[in-house]
Amino acid sequence: MDEFNGKVVVITGAASGMGREFANLASSLGMKLVLADVQQKPLEKAADELSRQGEVLAMVCDVRKGAHVQELADSAMARFGAVHLVFNNAGVGAGGLVWENSEEDWEWVLGVNLWGAIHGVRVFTRVMLECAAQDPGYRGWIVNTASMAGLLNSPALGIYNVSKHAVVALTETLYHDLKLVDAPIGTSVLCPYFIPTAIAQSHRHRPDELRTDEIMTASQMAAQALTEKAVGSGKVSAADVARLTFDAIREERFYVYSHPQALGAVAERMDALVHARPPADPYAATPHLKEILKAGMKGRR
Repeated sequence: MDEFNGKVVVITGAASGMGREFANLASSLGMKLVLADVQQKPLEKAADELSRQGEVLAMVCDVRKGAHVQELADSAMARFGAVHLVFNNAGVGAGGLVWENSEEDWEWVLGVNLWGAIHGVRVFTRVMLECAAQDPGYRGWIVNTASMAGLLNSPALGIYNVSKHAVVALTETLYHDLKLVDAPIGTSVLCPYFIPTAIAQSHRHRPDELRTDEIMTASQMAAQALTEKAVGSGKVSAADVARLTFDAIREERFYVYSHPQALGAVAERMDALVHARPPADPYAATPHLKEILKAGMKGRR
């Protein structure tokens, strides 16, 4: 897919971070925007600013809920008559020793990160296939935001790892399924590493029904502190990731990496898997991160 002008893009998690940068770049390319987020005021601000450059439809949408995603798709079709590019991008983060996370923690992170992508694929692939049936020249693309955490398993990030591994599996299967039916729709899985965004503060937008009164454990506080430090020190920006991703779409590349240098750790993990060795250390190349995590846990006992 290399023609963007006049096409319609749907972006979840569009009010901030990478989602906002996808929207900025899509707008500069002449695309019509369908922006979705749970943050109403930042979403309204983004829509107001971007509407000065082109057509924008903004909707508050909780991607955990299939009915919300269906309403988003219906509204996009009613407004623009087609959807060409979809970014299933909404995401949240949580950490801590895997046995210390509550049921509510699991429901929240998997609800947004995994079920958000599932609903996006389930709803929008059907919509895009219908668009293709009406237009012989139709070409579409779906980008699911995973993470390097979908290819590695760093300690004290269990829920996040599980959600992102599942997104990688979902997207790889989507790729095969689209090829199986010769659909004019491509797909990519985006695997960023530490990008300066507000994901470390995503708990601020956690729904009330999934909040708990439990005090954060030492491992949860340490994992959050490590995430904040690593994300805050990231040298690759969200705008850089947006450019990399649009380049991948143009070049029809499936895997999109913000930090290809981190793939050495992925290769070590795969080598251990193939040779039935214990899991490789995901922090082998960055031992200082593990020391930060361990020090944080010791300091809070």
